[in-house]
Amino acid sequence: MRGKFVVWFSEVGKDDISLVGGKGANLGEMVSFGIPVPPGFIVTSGAYFDFLRENNLTDKIKKELQKLDENNPQSYSVVSARIKEALLAKKVPKDTGTEIIRAYLDLGGILGQRVLVAVRSSATAEDLPTASFAGQQVTFLNVSGEANVVEKVKECWASLFEPRAIFYRQERNFDHLKVGIAVPVQKMIQSETSGVMFTCDPVTGAKNRIVIEAIYGLGELIVQGEVAPDNYEIGSKSLKVLTKKISSQPVQLIKLNGQTSLRPVQSNKQSRQKITDSQIMELAKLGNRIYHHYFFPQDIEWAIERGKIYILQTRPVTTLEQAKKTEEKRTQSFTKDLTVLLRGMPASPGVATGVARIIHSAKEINKVRSGEVLVAPMTSPDYVPAMKKVVGIVTDSGGQTSHAAIVSRELGIPCVVGTKEATKTLKNSQIITVNGTKGEILKGGFRSAENLKVSSSSFLRTPSRVSLNTATKIYVNLAEPEIAAEVAKRDADGVGLLRAEFMIAQMGLHPKKIIREKKEKLFIKHLSDNLAIFCESFKPRPVVYRATDFKTNEYRNLSGGREFEPEEPNPMLGFRGAARYIRDAEVFELELAAIKEVRAKKGLKNLWLMIPFVRSPQELHEVKKIIVSSGLMRSSTFKLWMMVEIPTNVIMLEDFLEIGIDGVSIGSNDLTMLILGVDRDNNEVAPSFNEEDPAVLWALERVIKTCHKYSVTSSICGQAASSRPALVEKLVEWGITSVSVNPDAIEACRGLVHQAEEKLILKK
Repeated sequence: MRGKFVVWFSEVGKDDISLVGGKGANLGEMVSFGIPVPPGFIVTSGAYFDFLRENNLTDKIKKELQKLDENNPQSYSVVSARIKEALLAKKVPKDTGTEIIRAYLDLGGILGQRVLVAVRSSATAEDLPTASFAGQQVTFLNVSGEANVVEKVKECWASLFEPRAIFYRQERNFDHLKVGIAVPVQKMIQSETSGVMFTCDPVTGAKNRIVIEAIYGLGELIVQGEVAPDNYEIGSKSLKVLTKKISSQPVQLIKLNGQTSLRPVQSNKQSRQKITDSQIMELAKLGNRIYHHYFFPQDIEWAIERGKIYILQTRPVTTLEQAKKTEEKRTQSFTKDLTVLLRGMPASPGVATGVARIIHSAKEINKVRSGEVLVAPMTSPDYVPAMKKVVGIVTDSGGQTSHAAIVSRELGIPCVVGTKEATKTLKNSQIITVNGTKGEILKGGFRSAENLKVSSSSFLRTPSRVSLNTATKIYVNLAEPEIAAEVAKRDADGVGLLRAEFMIAQMGLHPKKIIREKKEKLFIKHLSDNLAIFCESFKPRPVVYRATDFKTNEYRNLSGGREFEPEEPNPMLGFRGAARYIRDAEVFELELAAIKEVRAKKGLKNLWLMIPFVRSPQELHEVKKIIVSSGLMRSSTFKLWMMVEIPTNVIMLEDFLEIGIDGVSIGSNDLTMLILGVDRDNNEVAPSFNEEDPAVLWALERVIKTCHKYSVTSSICGQAASSRPALVEKLVEWGITSVSVNPDAIEACRGLVHQAEEKLILKK
């Protein structure tokens, strides 16, 4: 396994619920039989229990839970707030934080690329065949950055004590302190379309049907009930489409400017079928495979990105027994003499009469009385205490897989969703009848109504060293001290990019908080000890340390960060890199002190320095002054490099070189993005991201040849060097000094470089 508290999907299966929860166990199980699951890892329930133990939280939680009053729903919110506040105030244990950060960096495919992930909750008593309320704990989408991921894991732990989750456990007589929570962290799928699939009819329980619901964008809007999805029914044996109900979708949830945002759907797309017939067939086939593997009907979440289908999770359908009991009510004539007021989508079968109670948010659930019919725009998990009291549920929005539908089926109460105007048409205290089988709301009632894996750590297996000699040096990108010694055994000429952020995130504290608390010596010791591990492992080969390039949103999630960091609309282009060192040099000076400690006191002279995100020659000049005043002088053993990742670095390169540096390293990821104006993480424009675009190639050639002219070394440390063989050949032809790649690409890259150099020799 990956570590004490982190496992990859490929390392677990359906029998590991106690370790990784129902969601995590099913993700691992699906990977085992070849279902297309986005890659990811799981922070195990053991990490959660260790967090409680290390921070002495168990007694605090017990004391607060004793204050619950089952007759006062508000007490759940008060107790929840106090417990969550206590949990969120504590630090994630260092070892756990280190494992999470390491796994997150591995998931990115290149140490240095901050992959977007979904951070989900997976309670260890969740998704069992006898228990599965939807959405009890939180999910975070489009999370980026090591510190952010660690923070979101902690927030998932705290969500085990959401009011709805406490209520659920009380109802099911689960011991609050024995229920654990694991946290799957999964590569984010920026879905053009997404949805839910049942391998049986979710309303009737009929097993000869597959039901698929589909919407544009991320699938959270289905569960939230904010949009009505397309609904397709397919014969499970014939795989023929039996019915289609196409809905108009005005809004979708997408990633925009680094944030998950609700945006309008183009008017000419709103009423179209959301997925093609061939995609319906492909989904149905996957549904059958999953069903036949588990031998139990499944509720499956799916997404489509760039035409490829991914399965995000599966869980057993928990409402079949109730569906069978209520199926016979379809033939009863309770409602034959009543007038239809509204029609919607049948979501949970059965018929019930009661007084309408209209509420518009979960804050009003105290108004709901036993025996009433709950009428709301939509429901969320916070409505569950009220949903337990009522005899029927009606919503304006949602489909058969919305929160209202799923919970109603579990509770065994009739439900009609997607009426569009129930909260406007119906009136409080009006007697109505809900026919959840036909999707009708009727005026009046009847007297006798029955209410009812492949771990990316595999590169650590050290192969025999390859004896290919190349003039172009092959460096490696690293961040984790724990793997330095193993990677150093590989055929690398040094570390071309040593990222600072991992080592500083391990401390968990904002550097300015450390300074304010006068703990500078601890910071310097922590950083210098970690830097020494790399230098000792690779000596006498160089280790190029890139100074901190945290963005403000990442710094804010370190303990104390919100006090020191502004909120920026676009942190990628905000207060970062050299500008930060100049405006407030204190943190940068701590880094410089750690470098001096390694070089002078530890005697490791192979440590160099690289400055990121330098916007102008003037900034470089000011940063150099800080470095010199700290006592670090350029020499034969101490080189100063600059990252080239902004178009101005290319355009004005001669001016930067005149300031005086020893080398540059091209960050091809950011440079490509900024030259082409393409956010590589934005699904709408990502296909245009291309490191071999003529404009990018021009920039790369200009940088390399200009550096050669000024007798300055040139390197590249972006993804392109690891994934584009044709580009590597061009880089060698232009005269690049070194190529820095992620560890699993070292030998392959050296082979490519060797071939490219031989071609050049033959040309001459």
